[in-house]
Amino acid sequence: MPKVETTPFAKFGPRLAKRDPKLKALIAHVGPCVLQPHPDKFRVLASSIISQQISGKAAESINKRVSALCGRGGLKAKRLVELGDAELRGAGLSGSKLLSLRSLSNFFLENVSVVRGLNRMPDEEVIEALLPIRGVGVWTAQMFLMFCLGRPDVLPTGDLGFKAGVRDIYGYEDYPHTTALEELAEPWRPYRSVATWYLWRSRGFLAQP
Repeated sequence: MPKVETTPFAKFGPRLAKRDPKLKALIAHVGPCVLQPHPDKFRVLASSIISQQISGKAAESINKRVSALCGRGGLKAKRLVELGDAELRGAGLSGSKLLSLRSLSNFFLENVSVVRGLNRMPDEEVIEALLPIRGVGVWTAQMFLMFCLGRPDVLPTGDLGFKAGVRDIYGYEDYPHTTALEELAEPWRPYRSVATWYLWRSRGFLAQP
């Protein structure tokens, strides 16, 4: 059986296609959803922080360098706190992102029970739990819900790639406002993460951490 069919979201595409004619055409063009959540909570959040406001190619390069500094285990909170500022800046991190990764590392080391409990929390509680981390806003928390916890019904209304996809597929003249996005996405429940992924793909985004 092809790997794509074993991904947790692959079965939701046909259900979405029945609810939205424009998504139906896009789903037929793209094929099954291959979004595969990654179980490493720290890595997903660290990668999201590193990726903020830079190109995908630059983010990938910095991610690799920071991971190499951490050693065989890759991006780990315990290892990151042991690295010096100069080493991390040398890997390409800005001062702001360095502080954010420090904050993330400390959060994971000091709140072990909270981190372990994230899998069992409702989506909104996960977002609230993560917001105290420097560099983690609602968008980053939503990406975490999708790309780490595998939550199927996340709607990132602040994501530019998602808004651009909606604009192009649904014929808006400009980026649609939050209210318009929420109304448009109502028939997509409870698979709004999958709809978002397809709209990312309509723009050529890989949409993986």
